[in-house]
Amino acid sequence: MATCGSQLVRGFVPFYLGVHPQSHLRSKTASASATATATSAKPKRGSRPMRVQSAFDMLSDSSASMKQWDGSEEAQFVDWFRQAWPYIKGHRGSTFVLVISAEIMDTPHLDPILQDISLLHGLGIKFVIVPGTWVQIDNILHQKGTQGKYVGPYRITDKDSLEAAKVAAGSVRLTIEAKLSPGPPMLNLRRHGDNSRWHDLGVAVASGNFLAAKRRGVVEGVDFGATGLVKKINVESIRERLDRDCIVVVSNLGYSSSGEILNCNTYEVATATALALQAEKLICIIDGEICDENNHQIRFMTLQDADMLIRKRAGQSPTAATYVNKRSYSARFQNGVGFDNGNGLWTGGEQGFAIGGEERQSRLNGYFSELTAAAFVCQGGVQRVQLIDGRRGGALLLELFTRDGVGTMVASDMYEGTRTATEGDIAGIKLLLKPLEDSGALVRRTDEELVDSIGNYVVVERDGSLIACAALFPFIADKCAEVAAFAVSPECRGNGQGDKLLDFVEKKAASLGLERLFLLTTRALDWFERRGFSECSIESLPEQKRKRINRSRGSKCYMKMLLPDRGGITVNGRSFDNSSL
Repeated sequence: MATCGSQLVRGFVPFYLGVHPQSHLRSKTASASATATATSAKPKRGSRPMRVQSAFDMLSDSSASMKQWDGSEEAQFVDWFRQAWPYIKGHRGSTFVLVISAEIMDTPHLDPILQDISLLHGLGIKFVIVPGTWVQIDNILHQKGTQGKYVGPYRITDKDSLEAAKVAAGSVRLTIEAKLSPGPPMLNLRRHGDNSRWHDLGVAVASGNFLAAKRRGVVEGVDFGATGLVKKINVESIRERLDRDCIVVVSNLGYSSSGEILNCNTYEVATATALALQAEKLICIIDGEICDENNHQIRFMTLQDADMLIRKRAGQSPTAATYVNKRSYSARFQNGVGFDNGNGLWTGGEQGFAIGGEERQSRLNGYFSELTAAAFVCQGGVQRVQLIDGRRGGALLLELFTRDGVGTMVASDMYEGTRTATEGDIAGIKLLLKPLEDSGALVRRTDEELVDSIGNYVVVERDGSLIACAALFPFIADKCAEVAAFAVSPECRGNGQGDKLLDFVEKKAASLGLERLFLLTTRALDWFERRGFSECSIESLPEQKRKRINRSRGSKCYMKMLLPDRGGITVNGRSFDNSSL
């Protein structure tokens, strides 16, 4: 289903661009200027390599494939499209900084990735792409009979290395511009009539001097030559191009105040750009997966969990040690200045987080360097970082348009303060439930009932007070669970806290191998219906539950099918399993 989903969204985009009046309002002034150049063209776990038909292959043969569809395939298309709509709407207008690792740039995987970026751009997502070049630079040096030199994550950029960096950056930029410029084919749009917008579906790509840099200089006796550090990101210029409906490409070559060209670290540029733009996401397209010590893919980590893991590895990983030395939870980012350490002092002007050198290239610690960069960005204020294996076909679409995605997400706020309740929380739970019990919306629970079932409750704590709670009562034999005692403090309603709590409960149930959730409600019918619950018969509930229902309340019964758990969730450093209930 996931693979089909990536194909279906590709098939939908040309029609969206053709009929949506505000989908692609192309600026006629997105051409080169003194500070940026823009190009636009005419219409455009383990071993996971998966062949997904490209957008252009599929669309060019869509008339033939449609004839082969039966009713089930049509239903699948409609069902997937309806499921994707919340993601399409939610991502529209967001700014994503996307770093494409140098290991991906010269592979066949680049073309479909860029096609999908073009597709997502058409759906209203604003992209800033930061391409990696270290592999290309080293290849050029090797052809000249030399090799790259690194100290820590930074390259020593001598004269030959700088020339190689210029060639690599130019080649990569031109490749990206060429691959992004075509829009989707027009063949399938003609049956919908003549529309001048269909002739303007190409993608404008802007690049330029968005990066101000300064020399790294001589550090501990090592002269880094023309290696640069990020000094400032030209946020205004980037946003101007994004507002003109351009995809922006930010090179790792920066420019000093004296007019020098400096070779900067790609991840330092990408992380600084995400922080300066206050991007909704940083997405890292890499050539592998983030795995645990058992070689199982990590699907989700809170910032707290990631930070804890990095600090544990600080003795073995130079990247982790650098992270620990740089960061504190009070850090506050200011573009062109750096991070405030909480007492009004600024920490040396670091703008981003550099990874590279021997540790990353040898993969002695897997993709731990990328995970560390993700945690750094989350601490600086970017709420989500997603690390995606670019070798998997359609991975970007699957990550953004399915619930669990296919990569690794590091989130700074998703389940912040959420934990299993203890007896010490009973007083706070009673305060949350009392107004709803008094109004008759919830069944009144005694202290004894709360004590006996406290292990089934989940609470959300903020600043020492409980702001939300819910209970999950599993019926393992029936592969379902009841959601009960769902309450959010009045002052915290309306800001998505209920959705986060429900999502947490759903994933907790899925991690137990359960297939359905059900609940009884008298007042919150609309709220749960909007979140995928459908009314059902009380007779469809487990017999053990039916015997305990007070039918005089006239409660409505609602049920929701759960998606299978593919990676679990971790909270406060632990994963959910049967022992957590």
